[in-house]
Amino acid sequence: MKILLTGSTGQVGHALLGALEHYAHTEVVAPVRAQLDLSDAQAIRNYVRTLQPDLIINPAAYTAVDLAEQQPELAHAVNAQAPAVLAQEAKALGIGMIHYSTDYVFDGAKRGADGSLQPYTELDAPHPVNVYGATKLAGEQAIVASGCDHIILRTSWVYSTFGKNFLKTMLRLAQERDELRVVNDQWGAPTWAGWIAQASAAILEQLSGAADRSAWWAAHRGIYHLTGQGCTSWHGFAQEIVRQAAAAGTLGKPAPQVTGVTTAEYPTPARRPVNSCLDTSHFARSFGVTVPPWQAGLDACMRAG
Repeated sequence: MKILLTGSTGQVGHALLGALEHYAHTEVVAPVRAQLDLSDAQAIRNYVRTLQPDLIINPAAYTAVDLAEQQPELAHAVNAQAPAVLAQEAKALGIGMIHYSTDYVFDGAKRGADGSLQPYTELDAPHPVNVYGATKLAGEQAIVASGCDHIILRTSWVYSTFGKNFLKTMLRLAQERDELRVVNDQWGAPTWAGWIAQASAAILEQLSGAADRSAWWAAHRGIYHLTGQGCTSWHGFAQEIVRQAAAAGTLGKPAPQVTGVTTAEYPTPARRPVNSCLDTSHFARSFGVTVPPWQAGLDACMRAG
């Protein structure tokens, strides 16, 4: 199987590249930006038609949430136009596509009758509140509209030991400061990129082993939520990072105090959803893959180094 993997220099793409390279009878082609510019629709078409892959895996995205407010055209090109073109080419080739999306397609307003936060399911209507979320939703919609076989995996609060992310920032600041001030009124599920890659590999294994791949796609085509199990605030995530780092003895100093602050005290150009919690039960049922607690994902990430 020849796989076109985009975005291999990003967190999820990097983890996927490592997870997929060990598969027998699988060729992973992972072009960097100089080889494939995802803001250039014609370049995408030409690349796919030349490569003739058997599957497209697309974790590539414009993920600078605040900067997207200033660069909506570029965000749209990468997050909406590129997935649309990839999906159209997949349909033309008769192949499938696995795509990664985000919790930010929702507005964060979902509540129970008692006012408590409720996790979003795949049946909830998206309503993004920033440019990044809007462009990612447009990408989802374009993939569905193309008619290609697809699996769209919405994830949230992705981190790893690769690239720039919240985990690495907190670990650096924990060594530099005696107090960390972190937003405590935005809620979601921290998700380790390594686990996203492992879950994706499990999907690929099922697809590869299917006696009738057309029937497999017919049974599994759709949108799924794939995040760490449970929900916490950015403040809670930071507390757990510091706790695990201190327990492992990697801080090299006394653990800093982690103080909660409100979103209003930490304004950003892009509005964030208050509630980014996603229900992952549909994914677990459909693929038989256990979704571990987010704390376990953090532990596995920090142990992996």
